[in-house]
Parts: sequence; C-alpha cells; structure tokens
Amino acid sequence: MRQFHTAHLEIKKDFCEDFQTHPYECGWASEAIFYIRVEDVSGDAPVLNAAAQISADGITWVNEGSVFKPISDKGLYFIRLEHFGGWLRLDCRVSGEGARFRLLVNIALKE
Repeated sequence: MRQFHTAHLEIKKDFCEDFQTHPYECGWASEAIFYIRVEDVSGDAPVLNAAAQISADGITWVNEGSVFKPISDKGLYFIRLEHFGGWLRLDCRVSGEGARFRLLVNIALKE
C-alpha cells in the first residue's frame, strides 16, 4: 500500500505582499502536489505568482522550476512535482494596487 499525507501550509490567511509558505520536510515522498485555494481576492488588477522551491536542509532554497499560472480569481489551483529532495515550499509574489488574497495552501505527498 502506498503512503499518503496531506498537510496545511497556510490556512485562511490574507496576503498583501510577497511571502514564502511554511516549509515542509518530505524526503520520504516521491511525488507532491501543491494546492492553492483562493477564497477571496480584491484590489486593482491583483495577481499572485507562485513557484515551487526545494532545499536540502530547510534553510537554503532554490527554485525547482515548477510554477503556477498567474492567479487572479477565486478558485482551486495546483502543480505537480517529482524528484524534489528533502524540503518543499512555495515562493509567492503578490502584485496589483491594493491586492489582497485570502488563501489556503496545502501539500499532498505520496510514496
């Protein structure tokens, strides 16, 4: 039987500026899916850009290469990853005049 685990990285938080999600140790898993659920969005031309980052130690980070398409509306979005090493997080950029996103961010891991 395969192992599976889902974790909440951010829960119903409002973001108005650039941020990184809480990092998650997941070296045991061979595949991951990041989910971003936008519950509310406001401002003039708001855009959220999010990119997966990897780390060997949970301290020093590098872009993995997987990115979400730019997000500007409510909804559920995801990206899939493989071959990522020990730690994962998202690096997120918020743009737009007065932009605010209320988000839930999850990671689903599978071996």
